[in-house]
Amino acid sequence: MKKGSKRLGVLVTAGMLTVAGGTAAWSADAKAGKATYDKLCSSCHAADGKGNPGMAKAMKGLNIVGKDTQAKKDDQLLKVIVEGEGKMPASGKNLSKQEQANVLAYVRSLAK
Repeated sequence: MKKGSKRLGVLVTAGMLTVAGGTAAWSADAKAGKATYDKLCSSCHAADGKGNPGMAKAMKGLNIVGKDTQAKKDDQLLKVIVEGEGKMPASGKNLSKQEQANVLAYVRSLAK
């Protein structure tokens, strides 16, 4: 085997491993995330993601379909989902990585 062919083989293998490692994020299911969102998130963020009007006066950041939230990168939003932020509890600690990705996909879908 020539050196060029070996390098190509290594690059292809590395690329395949990268794809396989990122499959959970790529295969996130917004429909599956809705059930978890409804259970853990909708009481504050509302079904439409615009925030529970009764809580909006007391707490900021409830509108998760706004430009500020949607401009954040996936890893930033996942950190908030898992660890919480401000008055938001760490709701995602008991969720699997797939469930976390599904909730994120659902949150992203609300803004569309």
